[in-house]
Amino acid sequence: MKGELSSVAIVGVCSFGLGLLVHSLWSKKNSNSKGSDIKAYAFRAGPGEELHSKIVEFVKENNIRAGFIMTCVGSLVTARIRLANADVNHPNEIIFLENKHEIVSLVGTISPTGGHLHISLSDAEGKMVGGHVMGDCKIFTTAEVVIGDCSQLLFNRKFDERTGFPELCIECDK
Repeated sequence: MKGELSSVAIVGVCSFGLGLLVHSLWSKKNSNSKGSDIKAYAFRAGPGEELHSKIVEFVKENNIRAGFIMTCVGSLVTARIRLANADVNHPNEIIFLENKHEIVSLVGTISPTGGHLHISLSDAEGKMVGGHVMGDCKIFTTAEVVIGDCSQLLFNRKFDERTGFPELCIECDK
């Protein structure tokens, strides 16, 4: 088991090596961009557990300060997501899904101070739905999650008057 987890971490770090090189070259021309080494973590959550809270718990336990979801596969029996038409004037455009759904994609940024996750799900007929994760993502069979951590950065969230939401602030962690 330990060997398998080490392999996941090594593959995650190696696969991002080229991306970091390209990012480093690009960031020299863009002062708003910040680069970092990446460390990968993996865990599995089981039936009946709530996906969002398990991710938050894992991030806090492992002191992941600038995390992002590298991949996630699994299935859910419920999910609460905010749709794309939400804004400062309509913040509660939320749907609650019941029935079994496959996790097709989970992406986003996360730190101990908060996160921003989006999920794509498919139902038994293959129809897709997606949006901002609001919670209540109860796992049906499994959720296999790989999280990357930009070890030299720190992610925080600050309220942005333009959007009406707490938005990502990226800092160098010295």
